[in-house]
Amino acid sequence: MKLPRITILATLLLATPAAAQLQITPPAATPPPAAEKPKPKPTPPPAKKKEAAPAPKPSASPKPTASPKPALPATVIPAPEPDTPGVDLVFGAYQRGQYKTAFDLAKTRAANGDPKAMTMLGELYSNAMGIRRDYAKALEWYKRASEAGDREAMFALAMLRMSGRGGPVDKGEAVKLMASAAKLGEPKAAYNLALLYLDGQTLPQDVKRAAELLRQASDAGLPEAQYALATFYKEGTGVPKDPAMAARLLQAASLADNVDAEVEYAIALFNGTGTPKNQPAAVALLRKAARQGSAIAQNRLAWVLINGMGTSVDKVEGFKWHLVAKTSGKGDPELDKQFSDLPAEDRSKAEAGAKKWLGTK
Repeated sequence: MKLPRITILATLLLATPAAAQLQITPPAATPPPAAEKPKPKPTPPPAKKKEAAPAPKPSASPKPTASPKPALPATVIPAPEPDTPGVDLVFGAYQRGQYKTAFDLAKTRAANGDPKAMTMLGELYSNAMGIRRDYAKALEWYKRASEAGDREAMFALAMLRMSGRGGPVDKGEAVKLMASAAKLGEPKAAYNLALLYLDGQTLPQDVKRAAELLRQASDAGLPEAQYALATFYKEGTGVPKDPAMAARLLQAASLADNVDAEVEYAIALFNGTGTPKNQPAAVALLRKAARQGSAIAQNRLAWVLINGMGTSVDKVEGFKWHLVAKTSGKGDPELDKQFSDLPAEDRSKAEAGAKKWLGTK
């Protein structure tokens, strides 16, 4: 059975997306297959919804949903319920970046047995926010909150156990904690558990179970899970092949600003795969993803601009994006040849545009 390419990093349990399956085929040449992309976005709090894999990418150390998209996915501490004013103050201080205040408030509430406050202390210690990083103390607070039934703490503790931060690696306990958190509705736990079932090392490989867990996380609005599940439906992995469902999931993840999903959904729109063909909308989405740094989108955008596919011809802008994509390893021999045939003045303009974009002017 064909499985999406997935890699689990030793310490952060991050899965790498597979190459894009839908391609924009340019005249006289087919652009290189989409390469792996990378970075997840954290799952926002229930009170404020938020975004990002031809294959999946897992989560790392905990992080409240209120925070802007970090370099690595993180655990989300949801906004407190309105009937817990003390926790509201803690979370509010955290959102405003007043970490020392959040720490002091959380410590007082944790002493009174509040599991959300305990989870916040674990978060602050784990990420060195307002205090010195101390994984051992983070683990201790996550453990206490986990025992009190907090699902975010269970997931955060699972990730520490998986990576060996704050104590020895214990994958068995990590899996149990992840499964418990997933049962309680933690989408990142379901997503990461799905990756373990796909990887087939920590757990026996089971693509159907992985698909079920991805669906759970996807239904909860996790963009990375929506993107991964779209790949499953596109390839028929663990679920019946369904291009229309794949397109709907890509659209959902794309609306949450998942760059990989934006690229694949743009390609689906361009080709009319699983969704009505809409090349102008596809080009607009490629522009957005290109500006967000996707080398795949930059390469595809170069092709459509140079050849006037779904948009007016703009060779200078197209070759600018070709040169930008090339610096990220997305070279294109056919476009190199066309670039060499470009009038000297246009070549200079494209090179200047690329240098300005790259900040090397």
